[in-house]
Amino acid sequence: MTDKPSLTHIDARGEARMVDVSDKAATERTATAEGRVVMSPATLDLIVSGNAKKGDVLGTARIAGIMAAKRTSELIPLCHPLALSKVTVDITPDAALPGCIVTATVKVTGPTGVEMEALTAVSVACLTIYDMIKAAERGVRIEGIHLTEKIGGKSGHYRA
Repeated sequence: MTDKPSLTHIDARGEARMVDVSDKAATERTATAEGRVVMSPATLDLIVSGNAKKGDVLGTARIAGIMAAKRTSELIPLCHPLALSKVTVDITPDAALPGCIVTATVKVTGPTGVEMEALTAVSVACLTIYDMIKAAERGVRIEGIHLTEKIGGKSGHYRA
């Protein structure tokens, strides 16, 4: 017989709850997430050339993603506030897409993982890119936001 998966944020009465991590050891944990912002080649050229009306699209999106990772517990109701030790947001223009590939890596030493922080960083960086270029193109798409890797914790290593 295999164990049925369970939802850790739901108690025995079916109500939402914050998971108690007080008995868990503080270990090093890392998570990486990725997403894409798909646009026309002309809009991508605006970003790469630095001619977007609102300014430095990639720099602004990078900072927005880092700030978002640090504030994840304020945005996602059942996330624990964490003292993050590292957040990186990399944005790579890709002419073949065309668009930008956004990758965030978050690291902490603590009793719980940082998957939500990495996913939040990517989401907000993608939204910031959209916000900064929407005047040039309304049909921009944000796609494929997902966890690509998780290292540490009880469940071990995960790679998409």
